[in-house]
Amino acid sequence: MKRGAEGLEKRGIGLLSGGLDSTLAVRIMLDLGIEVIGLNFMSPFCTCTSKNSGCKSEAVKVARASGIDIRSIFLGQEYLDMIRAPKHGYGKNMNPCMDCRIMMFRYTKGIMKEVNASFIFTGEVLGQRPMSQRHDAMNIIDKESGVKGLVLRPLSARLLEPTIPEKEGVVNRERLLRISGRSRRPQIRMAEEYNINDYHCPSGGCLLTQISFANRMRDMIKFSHTISVKDARLLRIGRHFRLTEKCKVIVGRNKEENDKLEKVAEPDDYSFFVKGYTGPVVIAKGVMEESLIPLISQITARYGDTPKNADVPVCWKRISNNEGSTILVTAIDEVRLKEMRI
Repeated sequence: MKRGAEGLEKRGIGLLSGGLDSTLAVRIMLDLGIEVIGLNFMSPFCTCTSKNSGCKSEAVKVARASGIDIRSIFLGQEYLDMIRAPKHGYGKNMNPCMDCRIMMFRYTKGIMKEVNASFIFTGEVLGQRPMSQRHDAMNIIDKESGVKGLVLRPLSARLLEPTIPEKEGVVNRERLLRISGRSRRPQIRMAEEYNINDYHCPSGGCLLTQISFANRMRDMIKFSHTISVKDARLLRIGRHFRLTEKCKVIVGRNKEENDKLEKVAEPDDYSFFVKGYTGPVVIAKGVMEESLIPLISQITARYGDTPKNADVPVCWKRISNNEGSTILVTAIDEVRLKEMRI
């Protein structure tokens, strides 16, 4: 087993999202003779994904190409509970970046002991993200997660204080980089040098940083006492409308989303569709008041190939018992629809 000058193992755990920055960090460590173990964290909000694969798949692909082992951890209910009231607050939207990073590092600290790793490394770049990648924020994150001095950020290391693995000869600091800021050009040049050309998303990402998704998450937190992983994943699908404090409507945007909505609908939900026309599946969630049925039917009639200035038949039913009926309505107007859109 390789050891540094002071006897520490030359083994590090790399947080690997599958994005370019973490991929480059892995390659740098391998070039320095470090034995790397990849660790991929997933959540319901990962955007480092292709159409048919999630963050885990992208990270696994990078790990295989790099010849390293990888394990994955899903941050589920504990993560959702944290989002309600993160200690360090939110970024521009609903992104609790500092608390998210602290949670990841705490998990990683436990795995360090299990695999006898000397340090953690990440693809973080100083100044790239305004909330969690400031110098002071990095210090807070490392301290509160109990890994102060053990987190190496090879892309920006020479702009930061030397870490324990650098001080003790496990990693050669002179061969680390000094990248900072939000430009992607240095990383893209490095990717060309390493012949890395199949990276899905350069810097990874999180749906909670996107204003439209953040609005949906904010709405869910406001009106739901509890949030499950299934609830959070549902925010990815369709158009969302808030009708009352206790009732929300989701409208499928295409056949794929229609199929998903039908699969994830709960027994107490209500479904709506236009009879005789190609159009969306609409799911009403929460407390259904009878007075809402015409309104939801009008929303349903607004989408698809239905005529917009004539009555059309909208069928509705409760999922649990298929009891329902058909109502004739005219599509809702855009002004009123906009008022309810989340």
